[in-house]
Amino acid sequence: MDSEIQPSENQPVSADAGSPQFGQDLTPQQPGALHRVFTGPQGLRTGWSVAIFFALFFLLLLGIGGIVRLIIVGLLHHKASTGASMTPMSTILGEGSVVLPLIGAMAVMALIERRRILDYNLHGLRPVARFASGLAAGFAALSALVGGLYLGGWLHFGAIALTGAQIFQYAALWALGFVGLTEEGFCRCYLQFTLTRGINFWWALGVVAVLCAVLAPYYKSESAWGLWFFAGAGFFPCLGLYLRKAQSGAFWYAAWATSTFFGFVHTSNNGENWIGIFAAAAIGFVFCVSVYVTGSAWWAIGCHAAWDWAETFFYGTADSGMAAKGHFLTTAPSGPPLWSGGTDGPEGSLLVLPAILLILAIVLVQYGRGKKVEHAIPSA
Repeated sequence: MDSEIQPSENQPVSADAGSPQFGQDLTPQQPGALHRVFTGPQGLRTGWSVAIFFALFFLLLLGIGGIVRLIIVGLLHHKASTGASMTPMSTILGEGSVVLPLIGAMAVMALIERRRILDYNLHGLRPVARFASGLAAGFAALSALVGGLYLGGWLHFGAIALTGAQIFQYAALWALGFVGLTEEGFCRCYLQFTLTRGINFWWALGVVAVLCAVLAPYYKSESAWGLWFFAGAGFFPCLGLYLRKAQSGAFWYAAWATSTFFGFVHTSNNGENWIGIFAAAAIGFVFCVSVYVTGSAWWAIGCHAAWDWAETFFYGTADSGMAAKGHFLTTAPSGPPLWSGGTDGPEGSLLVLPAILLILAIVLVQYGRGKKVEHAIPSA
């Protein structure tokens, strides 16, 4: 009979590699205080992500942006205009010097956060179709606005400014200038995605309050009131979401903050009135809605690009108070600025509000159907 060798009382029993040792503390180690300051359940905390993103962007803006300007100016022997008028090359120059630092900052943040750039609201289904649909919606909405101004007698058409090959040349150049990536990349891509994964009602309220407070010394300026009206309009809906503890609340808190920021950025434009600033923030919110229902920012990018292209090149109206050179049609405002938009352009007219509602209706009818796309809400 085979017998097993039993260990004696004084002989220690060896433990398996996966077995706990006698006296070993089995309590999971908690992260240190410093670790908790910088990281949360979804990695780097939202506040630090946004702060690092802006720091990277401005550093790259000083470097890459300056190099891009020097290269373009050197190759094309073109000096960007600094007056109230825009040219295709000055617009391309300005857009390019900002887009590259923006992409660079997003790329670095993607490495830090262990994500891909496409994760920042650029990863939705059928991006080309979404972009093309946004292009059509943006052109249609701006055309409806211009048509309303014309029928009301607040906009008059003049002679066609371009003929022959110039039409296609300037159409292509302005299309390059208005790709819609800069503002949408900031607000609807990185900031909207990042704030959604970590913002609450109180932080959103704080961000909006700071942006409004910055404009407090300019209380006599129309543009400041436009931002304050929008910020106030978003308060009670967001408060209602907070009190109901809505699951999607973070997305809409982020939309309120990023749209207010979008309007805030436009206050630096010359010739803006309060309607134009309110409209900028409101259309920014509509673009956030498009992200929610389509799952990406591609529709918003297309709509934004087509709106600016139609406004600046095709119809030749002022864009945020700036007139453009190299436009196809010629138009001139007429009548009270409240209705004509005055020097601000169509965006400064009260009729811009129905045009924004038209954009909202288009995206909801086309993509809404009472459902949200899951990847509009970031996951860990």
